Amino acid sequence: MKTYARYKDSGISWIGDVPEHWNIRYLFQKAGKHYISNKNVHHQNLLSLSYGRIIQKDINKTEGLLPESFDTYQIVENGNIILRLTDLQNDHKSLRVGLVTQEGIITSAYECLEVIDYSLFPEYLYYQLHSFDIKKMFYGMGGGLRQNLNYNELKKIRIAIPPLSEQKAIAEYLDKKTAQINELVSAKQKQIELLKEYKQSVIANAVTGKLDERREKRKWKDSGISWIGKIPENWEIKRAKYMFKKEKREVRDSDDVVTCFRDGEVTLRKNRRTSGFTESITEIGYQGIRKNDLVIHQMDAFAGAIGVSDSDGKGTSVYHCCTPLGDYDVRYYASLLRIMAKKGFIQSLYRGIRERSSDFNFQVFGKQYLVVPPLSEQKEIVAYIEKKVSSIDSQITSIENQIANLNEYKQSLISDVVTGKVKVC
Repeated sequence: MKTYARYKDSGISWIGDVPEHWNIRYLFQKAGKHYISNKNVHHQNLLSLSYGRIIQKDINKTEGLLPESFDTYQIVENGNIILRLTDLQNDHKSLRVGLVTQEGIITSAYECLEVIDYSLFPEYLYYQLHSFDIKKMFYGMGGGLRQNLNYNELKKIRIAIPPLSEQKAIAEYLDKKTAQINELVSAKQKQIELLKEYKQSVIANAVTGKLDERREKRKWKDSGISWIGKIPENWEIKRAKYMFKKEKREVRDSDDVVTCFRDGEVTLRKNRRTSGFTESITEIGYQGIRKNDLVIHQMDAFAGAIGVSDSDGKGTSVYHCCTPLGDYDVRYYASLLRIMAKKGFIQSLYRGIRERSSDFNFQVFGKQYLVVPPLSEQKEIVAYIEKKVSSIDSQITSIENQIANLNEYKQSLISDVVTGKVKVC
């Protein structure tokens, strides 16, 4: 890529050297906050900032998340730059800068910056602040317990400004390049979604006996279970309460906390993450969990929180820790029950007090009819699923790495162009 002929020290640590003809100046003024009246609110676009993008919400379908009054909501216009500068000690992953491309209203919790100098191009300034944002330069600037950043601190930020024509050329170049990269990322995300759908179909076919060439040769019968349909003729049907026992174990001093995640992994919490959980001061109602227990999350089973524990430990009473009462492979039944969840059947059984949850208590679980293949076939199905899923997950991981590399390249490109390391015009 081309570079400029001569550079100078910008005096700004995160920028370094800039082209010699660029100016260094302080941040521009913020917009005066213009508030909307409640009687006009339904004629406005309701906007929000989500991971660096300004998104539009349906003001009539916000699931009770909006306030009774919109008196504190501010009007924003095309070309304004929105910044979320609150709670800086948390959430170092989200992007906090967005460019407004349509008029609307947004909560006054955001800072709204407006370009009032005709020698400045809003899109270029957005890319400058976006680069500042992705380098996480806002963190550490805030004050107070929650590290909020006010405008008096924000306006002390210095930025590199090329001539207006160059600003426009840079913004147009980055618009084009980032759109191309975003299109590639979107295509790869679609590949991931298709692979995930394929994985679910593989598991669903396997646990119902439709996994290989025997499918055409077998005799079939109606299972009588709505979410399963037909099954091989030699398979049985039993209620879960005759197949599994709910354990009630004491907690041992050496037991660490086990968590049942929505992706079906049941493992020690420290194996996945240690932050973002609510810790109990006193572990009232905790129970012992043992390796190879079939663990069902009573409230989150509808979302797939069902699996086989890979560790000994302890968990809350919201978990059903089950052991088989006969020749049943718990790995097979974990897969079967997760398909039951994915098909929406668990959620249809009982509406809980929490939105998007079902109270899948052990009595409800025990009443359910489950299919019972011969034990040898259960194990064969488990081996088949593990092999196929491992291959699919490997493909997904590879694509996720490609997406990460594309996003990293995009952020690097933006940073290099807005700081003059790369010349685009």
